[in-house]
Order: sequence, then structure tokens, then C-alpha cells
Amino acid sequence: MNLNFVNSPLSRNRLLPVAVAVLFIFYAVGFWGLGFSQHLDWFKALVPFNLLLTNFLLFAFHRGWQRSFFLFAAVVWLVGFWAEWLGVHTGVLFGNYAYGPTLGTKFWEIPLLIGVNWLMLVYSVGHVAQKLGSHWLVRSVLGAGLMVLLDFFIEPVAVAFDFWSWAGNVIPVSNFVGWFAVALALNIYFQRATFPKDNPMAPWVFLVQMLFFVGLYAVL
Repeated sequence: MNLNFVNSPLSRNRLLPVAVAVLFIFYAVGFWGLGFSQHLDWFKALVPFNLLLTNFLLFAFHRGWQRSFFLFAAVVWLVGFWAEWLGVHTGVLFGNYAYGPTLGTKFWEIPLLIGVNWLMLVYSVGHVAQKLGSHWLVRSVLGAGLMVLLDFFIEPVAVAFDFWSWAGNVIPVSNFVGWFAVALALNIYFQRATFPKDNPMAPWVFLVQMLFFVGLYAVL
């Protein structure tokens, strides 16, 4: 079964600008809605849809839907979900926090989409890190570092819009240490996995995420 949405290099070259434009338009609308609109609840309700759309656009350009990729995706989703479960229910890894309603349906108090978010971030930063380092370990550390950098801007935004909340309204240093540790393990897996890693959409996804959260961080 051929699961490639965009098969030929010609199709990829033609469709990439369209996909990037759609991505930036949706994030620009979301930025305006969360940062400046008088209808904040409407835009908060669209956050899960925006995350799903981002993943669809990202993986539409993935090549190589073989067993190694499906295993990678499943492991990252599960590790991300269970790391969050451990954090919410025990305070281990990240600190004491709880999820609000913004990220959608929850299971055991953890949004089901949180595993999807981990997959999107590891996959996209993994592609970016490939362009910055030659050795797989260097790329893994760079990827984990990029995830921590992004999380630095995500945290205040997430609290402001009820993605999640921290005990005492204080974001602990343990959050960033735990985030780096989990991100490093998953980035090592990405770099060592055997599926093709030439998705041209991945760097754009990381860029728009960074611009979106840096922008909201600046206007809070």
C-alpha cells in the first residue's frame, strides 16, 4: 500500500509553497485570535484542530511509510503520553502541573493530543538538527536543545491560555531539565531510525511554531 500523499519530487516542489502558505495563514489567524481578539474562547476551541492540521500538513510530505516509521511514531506518542502522565500524577520529570481544557479530550487527565504534539516536535526538530550537525549524537543534542528553547516560550503562553497550569504559578527549572532528558532520548531514536528523513515541510513547521509562541510570549 502506498501511503505517500505527495509522491514525486515535482509534486512536492509544487505543493510545498501551498502547504507552507496554509500553515502560516492558520497560525497567523490563531496568533491574532489568541493575542488580540475579543472572542478568545472561540480561538482556544480551535487549538486542537490547528494541531491536527499541522500534523496533516507535516506528514503529507513524509516519505517511507515502512515499519520503522510506524514503530518510531508509536514509541514517541507513547513515551510522550506516559511522560506527561508521570508528570501530572507524580510531579516526577517536569514538576507539579495539571492540564486545562484547551488541548481537548483527556484520558487519565492527559490530553490525547499531547502524544501527537511530542511526535510533531521530535520529528520536525530532528529534521532541522540534521542540517546543523554531522554526527548523530550532536544532532540529537541540538534537537533536544531546540525543543527546550521552544518550550521556554511555550510555557507562559500555555499557562495564559489554560493549556496547563503549574502549582503556585511557578514554572520550575525541573520542567526544562525533564523536557531536555525526554527530548534527548527521543531525538536519539529519531537520528538512529532507518526511515527516510527528507521532509521539506518539517523545518517550516518548527519555524511557524517558534514564531507563533515567541509572538504570543511578546504580547502577553
